[in-house]
Amino acid sequence: MESPRDILKRHGLRPKHSWGQNFLGDADALQSIADALELRAGEPVVELGPGLGHLTRFLAATGAQVTAVERDRDMVAVLEKEAIPGVRVVSGNAATVDFAQVAGVPEIALVGNLPYHLTSSILFQVLAQRAHISRAVFTLQKEVVVRLAAEPGNRDYGLLTVLLGLHFDVEEVLTLEAWRFHPPPKVDSAVVRLTRLASPRAPLVDEARFTRLVKAGFAQRRKTLINSLKSDKGLAKPDVLLAALQTAGVDPGRRAETLSPAEFAAIERALGPVTAMAPPPPDAPEPDSDPDADDAS
Repeated sequence: MESPRDILKRHGLRPKHSWGQNFLGDADALQSIADALELRAGEPVVELGPGLGHLTRFLAATGAQVTAVERDRDMVAVLEKEAIPGVRVVSGNAATVDFAQVAGVPEIALVGNLPYHLTSSILFQVLAQRAHISRAVFTLQKEVVVRLAAEPGNRDYGLLTVLLGLHFDVEEVLTLEAWRFHPPPKVDSAVVRLTRLASPRAPLVDEARFTRLVKAGFAQRRKTLINSLKSDKGLAKPDVLLAALQTAGVDPGRRAETLSPAEFAAIERALGPVTAMAPPPPDAPEPDSDPDADDAS
């Protein structure tokens, strides 16, 4: 298999650091990623950020129908020139694209080596579009995968852990050391598999309110749950929040990182019917990565 360095040289290109381009050309790792997706012949799969097409070739070798979504025009040109059999190349932004629509089918499998700086945006898109995604396999910064797969009570447990955990089984598949990429990033990566559940782990009254509740819970991690929730003054009045915690059987003195997705869902249900809520406070999103770390793509 031709290395990323050689393909770039053949096309007169260099990795774009500002785009988070770190290309994976390790055949064993690429095969493991393709295997983790468990594709069937003829099954539609959307690859986000295919880059030079290394993983794309392994996906196509399964007989799946591959739609490769790439926003870098140089990479689109490379993929079109490489003309990998069974692959359709689409120019688009992975953070905004409608995954199933771009493939022209109602449900897809999803895979990609995601730029670190777009990780949260894409994962929130996965949540929003989950009805059309049977499963997803992503290469992410190692510490992000650890966070997504964390259990309640772990310091790595956070907002996306809960939101994804309500709707998906989340599993770390393997670690990818930095040296496997060209150019190597400053941190290791890992592969995570998300498998959509047949139904959420717990019912909700309103998905948007659940998301807002969890965001409020983690907005001030060092505070008790009741004090964190009260920081979003538009969520509910303090006495209503306290009553909801009591109804859900959740100690208001606990911290958000100790609650399971089902416990957060119980609090959301206990808030009762949805009424008009004031706009939420500005987001303070969890960091995807060390600000000094290189991006990968």
